[in-house]
Amino acid sequence: MTIAPVASATNARPLVSIRDVSKQFANGTIAIRGVDLDLREAEFVSLLGPSGCGKSTLLRIIAGLGAPSAGTVDWPTSAHDASGEAHPDLGFVFQDPTLMPWANALKNTMLPLTLAAVSKNEAEERAAEMLALVGLKGFEKSYPRELSGGMKMRVSIARALVTHPKILLMDEPFAALDEITRHKLNDDLLGLWWQNRFTAVFVTHSVFESVYLSQRIVVMAARPGRVMADLQNDAPYPRDALFRTSADYAHLCRAASETLKRAIAA
Repeated sequence: MTIAPVASATNARPLVSIRDVSKQFANGTIAIRGVDLDLREAEFVSLLGPSGCGKSTLLRIIAGLGAPSAGTVDWPTSAHDASGEAHPDLGFVFQDPTLMPWANALKNTMLPLTLAAVSKNEAEERAAEMLALVGLKGFEKSYPRELSGGMKMRVSIARALVTHPKILLMDEPFAALDEITRHKLNDDLLGLWWQNRFTAVFVTHSVFESVYLSQRIVVMAARPGRVMADLQNDAPYPRDALFRTSADYAHLCRAASETLKRAIAA
């Protein structure tokens, strides 16, 4: 098993095409500069780098939650309106669960369907199915204050996936959780990805997490944030606890770590 630079692009059109994207904030800080990146159908990509390297900024720009100062983010295969504006089909999971405290797990999960004017019965059915998929069957009527941190994050993931998006953007969703819960959610996330085949873009500063989850690891350096390496991880799926404790996994983590060290020193 190896980690190696990603080969030249295939002929398949990417879901998202990012070209020469930069972001400078009003205070003069350059968060990212000259980012080029393609995201393709059904792949799992991690954005790996130290805190402050612009990973979250890039994710928010992809999601349309912020505009780049320069460059373009195109959605070649998305539906477009009459003016040519793309309507990206995506879900977003933030660092914090961001649940409505006055709503139970079912109603929190239903929110995107409610906003899309899906009928109440259909929305409830789809939300309950998604909660079951993330391991929360029986907790539909529980409120956020009654759930653990890991369970709240499961609701957040269910809410992001309830519309069956083509791409799921995740901004360090497990960083605040204990190691046991984090490993379990990593496993469950891979199961959901394998079953539903959405494109996943996962922000992390953990080499170990990026190697365990990803097919591609995009290594970023800070000040200003930029892509320093795009690595292919050819470890086969499914991945489980045996892989996490294997010599192959340790070797892949060392290779990714060395790449990250060079990126930080660049």
